[in-house]
Amino acid sequence: MQVRGIKFPSIPGYNINEATDVLLKKDFDLHRRSGTCHPFLRNLEMDFLVPYQHSNFELWTQSLHFGAEGRFHTVHRGTNLKVGGGLDDVWFNTKTGEVHLVDYKSTSQKSAGKIITLDDWWKASYKRQMDFYIWVMKRQGIETSNIGYFLYCDGDRFTDKPFLNDKNATMEFKISLIAYESNLSWVEPTLRKIKALLDAPNCPGHTKHCDHGAFLNACLYS
Repeated sequence: MQVRGIKFPSIPGYNINEATDVLLKKDFDLHRRSGTCHPFLRNLEMDFLVPYQHSNFELWTQSLHFGAEGRFHTVHRGTNLKVGGGLDDVWFNTKTGEVHLVDYKSTSQKSAGKIITLDDWWKASYKRQMDFYIWVMKRQGIETSNIGYFLYCDGDRFTDKPFLNDKNATMEFKISLIAYESNLSWVEPTLRKIKALLDAPNCPGHTKHCDHGAFLNACLYS
């Protein structure tokens, strides 16, 4: 459908999630400019991590038009596919000399005291994105760790502190940092499958679990 230019119905953006991303980046940018560790990381005894400084960092964070010069992308030689995306953050490990990719996430859990993990089935896509971005970063010629981090902001709906004040409202977030060891073995085989699919004369069928396929079938046959 991408090849034929067919667009699915759009949905509203996740504005609160985007806002937490912006605010986190502002906080880490302060320490990026000074070359210092954020107090949140120091509190976790991870003061060896500092926000990474690079001339193309701001371009790396722009997911649209990633093919432009300086954006976060690479060309896979085996397929000639230009692939990339947009990063949330990159931290430099002063102990190892490597960089770690960081993905900001926002949620508000409905169960009090539940620990955030990457075990939920839908988070497989989060892991794949981290795998892929680490693979791309390694191809930039930058020493990149196989360990990525997910920085989770969890809106606390169980707090006893007031939300609505006299002139504004304040929401507190619990913050979790989850280390993830990437698996890059699937990336290049998948790119080859994508290339074969793009070159195929016919569009493939959808699986019964594909929401997009169910949407198209409902439009065509109902």
